[in-house]
Amino acid sequence: MPKRVFSAMRPTGKLHLGHLLGAIKNWVSLQNTHECVFSIANWHALMGEYENSTGLQGYGIEMALDWIACGIDPQKSILYLQSDVSEHLELQMFLSCLTPLGWLERNPTYKEQLREITTRDLQTYAFLGYPVLQAADILLYKADAVPIGEDQLPHLELCREIARRFNSIYKKEIFPDCKAIMTETPRLLGLDNRKMSKSYDNAINLSDDAALVEKKVVSMITDPQRARKTDPGHPEDCNVYSYYKVFASSQTQEVYHWCTKALKGCVDCKRNLAGHINKELDPIREKRNEIAQDKGKIENILKEGASKAQCLAQNTMKEVRQAVWG
Repeated sequence: MPKRVFSAMRPTGKLHLGHLLGAIKNWVSLQNTHECVFSIANWHALMGEYENSTGLQGYGIEMALDWIACGIDPQKSILYLQSDVSEHLELQMFLSCLTPLGWLERNPTYKEQLREITTRDLQTYAFLGYPVLQAADILLYKADAVPIGEDQLPHLELCREIARRFNSIYKKEIFPDCKAIMTETPRLLGLDNRKMSKSYDNAINLSDDAALVEKKVVSMITDPQRARKTDPGHPEDCNVYSYYKVFASSQTQEVYHWCTKALKGCVDCKRNLAGHINKELDPIREKRNEIAQDKGKIENILKEGASKAQCLAQNTMKEVRQAVWG
């Protein structure tokens, strides 16, 4: 029987190229070899967006649209909205009772976000405890593995520590030791050379039309040392060249030659890149536009997915309640 994989995303805005390359493409491959559970983590989204929460449900539908358009198959994978499975919060409560406060306060991501995000008040009980809900998400389905990048390893290790503590306290081996499926994410910065993020408004979204993609690509910051078209460029210092490595790897040598010999200007180079990105996004947009005609179908897919997820969750919670309450 295929091993079970769990992963999730927060519906806080439109999905972009970073999501496609960093997670979704890998998920599409995993669903052919594993039993996959993919959650639209709207409780997690609410923890950071509670002051501006009205769009979260709509973003959940849009996220499902993007996932399916990219190749996530509801016939192969369980696809659902986190808040439709109440067992997530029930297990979070059980795990909260036994998670030491120090484990949460030492979480490096928590400290980093408190330091960097100044536009929202994240000094809340829920935000401090979000790793417990994250652990509940994974453990609820007894996932054997979670696909993550190297930067997320501390989160998974905390999940394992919480699971081991539960098993130790209640003398039951209920939760497996979840492993990491390491994913190599191509280095892809935003249009302004910062991390690609909706909060920076520097992303190319999966739902952008071809004209908007070209407009965004043409606006990209290029080699700062190339002031004029006749100046030789330095591809290794240019974000546009890093995009070529991902979306047009067969053309990188040619582009390197253009740039270093000043044979093409940056605008021409960027327009050419936009064509390659649009070629990647065209089938996704076409499928997305097709399924977007029937939002009711997406809602039904999410409801069916929640029903399947809840069956698994209820089995786990029977064991948890028996272990805790006796």
